Amino acid sequence: MIARPRGFTLLELMIAIGITAIIAVMASGAFARLDRNRDLVRAQEERYGTGRLALTRMARELTQAFISDHFDRAQYRDRPTWFRGRDQDVLFASMSHDRLYRDVRESDQSVIAYTVERDPDHPDEEALIRREKVRIDDDAESGGERDVVVSHVASFRLSYWDRAKNDWVREWSTRSVEHANALPSRVRVELELKLPDGRTEKLSTEARIAIPGPLNF
Repeated sequence: MIARPRGFTLLELMIAIGITAIIAVMASGAFARLDRNRDLVRAQEERYGTGRLALTRMARELTQAFISDHFDRAQYRDRPTWFRGRDQDVLFASMSHDRLYRDVRESDQSVIAYTVERDPDHPDEEALIRREKVRIDDDAESGGERDVVVSHVASFRLSYWDRAKNDWVREWSTRSVEHANALPSRVRVELELKLPDGRTEKLSTEARIAIPGPLNF
């Protein structure tokens, strides 16, 4: 008698298909988790990089903060260039403005303000808002262009080095009697961000103001 090759039975075929399906589901789940983890890492790196870039920019602008006694006293009662710093916001005149267009009627001087407000794109969260007014006048509190520089802000803190007290203080104003003719020699900025995985990341920087006294020219 000649033995003929025996094929798979229906039961064996169903078992093989089931095992293959289980392996495929496990593999697809592993790849999906890998993709989610990769997207999470990318989002966290992007958020961290945005925060670090914002602090670098803010430190550069604070370094070039100034006040000047050279102004039209017939037009202005108070010095139009001033510095007002509080715990969670700061406003100052700076020589860091970049002119983007040729022959535009702007200089390197502007008024810059940073504050934490509700994020217009994420109403349930807060964002660090930057406002810049390219022409200095007697109304530094209003006007200018506003932009969101960092979203998902958990906390934002500022402190100012008072050389007379040899300590950090939470408020500074060149329109006060105590600090009328001086900027803080240093400004410390602390920013805490919410990361996509639920954790928070603390960033900090310190700006050393180049010219702490009033300009006379």
